[in-house]
Amino acid sequence: MKITFLGTGTSQGIPIIGSKHPVCLSQNSKDKRLRVSVMIEWDDYRYIVDCGPDFRQQMLRHDVDRIDGILFTHEHNDHVIGLDDIRPFYFRQSDISVYAEDRVIGELKKRFEYVFQEENKYPGAPTLDVNLVDIESFKLKNMQVQPIRVYHNKLPVFGYRMNDFAYVTDAKTIPDSEMEKLKGLKVLVLNALRLKPHHSHFNLEEALEIISILKPEKAYLTHISHLLGFHDDVEAELPDNVHLAYDNLQIQI
Repeated sequence: MKITFLGTGTSQGIPIIGSKHPVCLSQNSKDKRLRVSVMIEWDDYRYIVDCGPDFRQQMLRHDVDRIDGILFTHEHNDHVIGLDDIRPFYFRQSDISVYAEDRVIGELKKRFEYVFQEENKYPGAPTLDVNLVDIESFKLKNMQVQPIRVYHNKLPVFGYRMNDFAYVTDAKTIPDSEMEKLKGLKVLVLNALRLKPHHSHFNLEEALEIISILKPEKAYLTHISHLLGFHDDVEAELPDNVHLAYDNLQIQI
């Protein structure tokens, strides 16, 4: 399984428009972060988790010409608003499979009404193969996927576990029952927004505490804001098995 970090930034990305913060002015490519997303590939299959406002740029950057589907964690714009840019894939492949819980599909129908129209549909609009996700595991081709219920403040969000890999973003709390589903991992990807506490995201201290409990072989931190600090400075202070993810990083599991 190959994991590509398409974006590792928070909702505004880094640099933030007009910001003079030192991290936003950094010339280190690892300090430049598009909105958060990963691409997961195994055998001949390729899936994306979330498609935010940078989706088109991410697909062009990695020369992606085909995807098998998109899994959504939740409905916030930085995770869904790039959905219209699936059209080039749709024109070549026909229906595109998407996976999300019922509430998220409902929000997509509000924002992309033209995609879900059944009558008098505009011929240039894509058609989606909608697959509803709940807490039960499901199959993606030959891969078993276990949704992980976490909470983004009070908003229910899904993370996903595939074999020994798990991806959890936009979490502030993880129930004990879901923590059990995250044990025995080779790689855990977890959000860590900044140094100071935040009402709906783990800060660095909280993320490291979760990692110390779960004990994955390796952990990568994502959904990072400029307030976490310079990539190289933060990376140097992390435990040996924990790393800051950065845009375009690829790992093999």
